[in-house]
Amino acid sequence: MKAKELRAKYIEFFKENGHAEIKSAPLIPDNDPTVLFTTAGMHPLVPYLLGEKHPLGTRLTDYQKCIRTGDIEEVGDPVHLTFFEMLGNWSLGDYFKVESIGYSFDFLTNERWLNIPLDRLAFTVFAGDEDAPFDEEAFNEWRKHGVSEKRIAKLPKKDNWWGPAGETGPCGPDTEIFYWTGPQPTPEVFDPSDKRWVEIWNNVFMQYFKNAEGKFEPLKQQNVDTGMGVERVTAILQGKASCYDTEIFAPLFAKLDELRGIETPAERTRSERIIVEHMRAATFIMGDGVTPGKVDQAYVLRRIIRRAIREAMKLELNKSFTVAMAQVVIDNYKDVYSELAINEKIILEEFEREERQFASALDRGTREFEKLIARVPAHIERKVISGKNAFNLYETYGFPIELTVEMAAEKGFTVDMEGYQKAFEKHQELSRQGAEQKFKGGLADHSDETARLHTATHMLHKALRIVLGDHVAQKGSNITAERLRFDFSHPDKMTPEQIAEVQKIVNEQIQRELPVICEEMTVDEARAAGAIGLFGDKYGERVKVYSIGDYSKEICGGPHAQNSKDLGEFIIQKEESSSRGVRRIKAIIKH
Repeated sequence: MKAKELRAKYIEFFKENGHAEIKSAPLIPDNDPTVLFTTAGMHPLVPYLLGEKHPLGTRLTDYQKCIRTGDIEEVGDPVHLTFFEMLGNWSLGDYFKVESIGYSFDFLTNERWLNIPLDRLAFTVFAGDEDAPFDEEAFNEWRKHGVSEKRIAKLPKKDNWWGPAGETGPCGPDTEIFYWTGPQPTPEVFDPSDKRWVEIWNNVFMQYFKNAEGKFEPLKQQNVDTGMGVERVTAILQGKASCYDTEIFAPLFAKLDELRGIETPAERTRSERIIVEHMRAATFIMGDGVTPGKVDQAYVLRRIIRRAIREAMKLELNKSFTVAMAQVVIDNYKDVYSELAINEKIILEEFEREERQFASALDRGTREFEKLIARVPAHIERKVISGKNAFNLYETYGFPIELTVEMAAEKGFTVDMEGYQKAFEKHQELSRQGAEQKFKGGLADHSDETARLHTATHMLHKALRIVLGDHVAQKGSNITAERLRFDFSHPDKMTPEQIAEVQKIVNEQIQRELPVICEEMTVDEARAAGAIGLFGDKYGERVKVYSIGDYSKEICGGPHAQNSKDLGEFIIQKEESSSRGVRRIKAIIKH
């Protein structure tokens, strides 16, 4: 079964079982200060898991684009990816464990759907501890479907518990489903430590709320949140050892071979896998409006593009290749994710520009390398480039460590690799903390102060369009209880006069004491009403539109103030560049 068919079958199955299909949210989270990217299928749905009403009801299903960069250095082995697609189905206070387990079992084993033999499957459930009891209900449900007790492992919280994402919040046990990838016959007893058992599906049962005292209280609204990785399951259904061996990556490998002028090799190297994976990820990130830069998502994007280019250098592919590879990604996915077709021209232009800029950076790095060499006196016998200097070449100039070692050897130098590794690991930990902080929900929290600042972003967005023009569109926001950060499309630095005018407009509208009204309507109705929104695949058939009096109208979710008078004085603290063509405003409200 190919990935395209897997997606279609999954959606068809859950629609037949009363679920409404929702569209994939962008890779850049709306109003989330805790993560740089959408890291899981449930990520965009947190407000509704917390009790907010979803316009399409209580049963939902979709396939969601995701980026995870915590293990970026592991990409290139047979399993790790930065970009992947997650299939999901949700119950928002509707069905619970019995139905969720039943749906999973039916979809996996029914001959109409995936037709996986039960003999190839195993399951885990929460074993219980002092906070919550053994999940006997999940255990018994699997038994009712004919699963042997020897194939159900009872595991502790570190293995079979989700959340809470912050210090407090919704949480609960989960049950995970595993597939045997080893030789037949399948072992009679399930050993979760055996890596040949591969997890394919996770059903999370949100039934508790962890309060400030650390106590676990039953939730009033019990939810189900599930996730199944498209790439991993496609490989399993095709009997492949790796997702890199499926049709998902085949066209990219073919293009890479063509660019190199070689025949298809029997096995793929780590460098080849890094190139195709990173090119797919980078194309999708740019498809959602990010351009390479020095901070946040823009930095991660630049990092993975340049890593792909460095790996191409190892393969002696020294000519421009990223545009051709990106075109393959666009052509293969544009029917599923229309934003790739819409932004095709920009994506290809940015790849061409970034590849050119990296070539220039390598030239600068080479000159810096020569300066390092020149500073070492000729009479010193043991000539060493320090780990700190080697890492600076990598971090500041994008200079590959392999190239530093090679050039150093030519000059009779060695490189302090232990010092380099320590500097690199420190940087990696900081990057992981910045890019993959533990998920905390749609906003930093749902406090009144955060809701007021969330409302202020709507008013800021409208004021920017008034002062700068209708080309202004939101490119991301980061909201806590203390301040807001708002990214928007605009090619130039704002003048002090423009900043002052935007601040003045927002405060004038705050003082008008405008009511904040939420209405549910179709996308067409929202468009006709003049609501601001990225119309298209991001939204389902019905959306929530928040109006702030007669001033602002915007598609949105999450908490808002009830009246503009609740906000206080709006103060812009800083306006700066975020990435190419994107500006950033940082602001507070003062009571």
